[in-house]
Amino acid sequence: MTPRVLVREEIAEAGVDFLRTRFDVDVDAESALEEIIGGYDAIVVRSATKLTADLIDRAERLKVIGRAGVGVDNVDVEAATRRGIIVANAPESTVVSAAEHTIGLLVALARNIPQAHAALKQGRWERGAYGGIELAGKTLGVLGFGRIGQ
Repeated sequence: MTPRVLVREEIAEAGVDFLRTRFDVDVDAESALEEIIGGYDAIVVRSATKLTADLIDRAERLKVIGRAGVGVDNVDVEAATRRGIIVANAPESTVVSAAEHTIGLLVALARNIPQAHAALKQGRWERGAYGGIELAGKTLGVLGFGRIGQ
C-alpha cells in the first residue's frame, strides 16, 4: 500500500509533483483536520496549521510531519516524539528571502522611505526632509556567521 501524504498548506507545485512520484498525495486545506488526519502517514504544513497534541493523538497512522519552513513552533514536537513521529523542517528555506528583505529594509532606512511614507499618508509632501543618504560609492550588506549573514 502506497503511503498517503496530506499537503495541508500551499507549497510549490514542483514539491507536490515530487511527492506524487512516490506517494498518494492529497492537497487539502479546507477539510476539518481533526476528521481526516487519521488517514495519513505523513503531513506537510507551513506556519498556519497548528498540530496540537490532540490532533497528533488522532493521527493513528502518522509517521512524519514535514514543516515547509524554518521553525516548528506550530507543531507539538513533544507529543509527536512520544508517538515516534519524525518532525522535519527546512532550515535553509528562507535564507535568501531573509537576506533580500534585510537589504531592502537597509535601503529603505538609508533613504528614509518609512518616514516619507508616513508623511505622505498624512497628506504631507516634505521632499527635502526625507532625502536620506545616497548609497552610490558606499558599501551596504549583511555580515554575519549564521545562515543568513554569511
